[in-house]
Amino acid sequence: MKSILTNKRILITGGTGSIGESLVKRAITDKAKSIKIFSNDENGLYELESLLGKQKNLDFIIGDIRNENTVKTITKKTDIIFHAAALKHVDRCELYPAEAFSVNVLGTQNVVKSAIEQNVKYVISISTDKAVNPIGVMGATKLLGEKLLSSEAFHKNSSTIFASVRFGNVFHTRGSILPRIENQIKQGGPITLTDKKMKRFFMTKSDAINLILNATTIAKGGETFILKMPLLKLEDLFDAMKIVLGPKYGFKPSQLKTKVTGIRPGEKLTEYLLTHFEMENCLETKDFFIIPKMFESINSKKYRGSKTSMKTKKYFENQKSLTKQEIVKLLKKIY
Repeated sequence: MKSILTNKRILITGGTGSIGESLVKRAITDKAKSIKIFSNDENGLYELESLLGKQKNLDFIIGDIRNENTVKTITKKTDIIFHAAALKHVDRCELYPAEAFSVNVLGTQNVVKSAIEQNVKYVISISTDKAVNPIGVMGATKLLGEKLLSSEAFHKNSSTIFASVRFGNVFHTRGSILPRIENQIKQGGPITLTDKKMKRFFMTKSDAINLILNATTIAKGGETFILKMPLLKLEDLFDAMKIVLGPKYGFKPSQLKTKVTGIRPGEKLTEYLLTHFEMENCLETKDFFIIPKMFESINSKKYRGSKTSMKTKKYFENQKSLTKQEIVKLLKKIY
């Protein structure tokens, strides 16, 4: 089936991040007409341009998402915006809440306003499971970002289709858990774990890109799309990493100790993918959940392959964490 990216003019904010870079590569593969890669990371732009080489349909643009005039300029002649620019580290956002708000909320609002003015066809924003019942700054600002997009479908200010995708933790992305733990293993430990009861949902980069493109293809406006993904106990994940990576760096798993450091401000023991209200008012497909736009009744006929389900809450209540052996198998596919 023809990709929704084919022959489209694409803008990717946060284009030098792990998800942004993966979107760039997918857009190249799927023969997008033009790809604007927008980032405030000068060195990241340089390195990505060096990696991809000079291609006439690639435009590497330095700037800040908080600059309204810059955002207005880059959204001109664009069909699809993938909005991945964000401050995402929980502890940094707790220390600098005004910065997190200005990037994750005001920056998103700049994208929304400019997309409406320029008649962009689709805007897909990258959100996080930390937006579900947030207790910290990062999650709260990302929830506001989701609301900014979903509200536009209600106001009907334009023909632009706005939607969000809600991620869990993405394996092997810049700033994620895996590179940090791998480096600790490389140094011989200790492995730092905040709490032995901590659990997280995980997805691969490939899963993330497929979710984004599926959302772009079927979005009607105002939805949030959430992938069905495995739940991992972090202690088991780290132990599995010792098994898979320890020998690579000359260590037996038993030599690598774990140090419990305590939960940090803004963190939960377990992240959730949907609120209880969302569980009662969502649609389900084989691979993901769809939260419809606000004030809209559930209608499975709008989305091919979707169905209403009264068992969503039970799906999460009954979901078991992957075993250590299952995680080892998963990691061997990644490393």
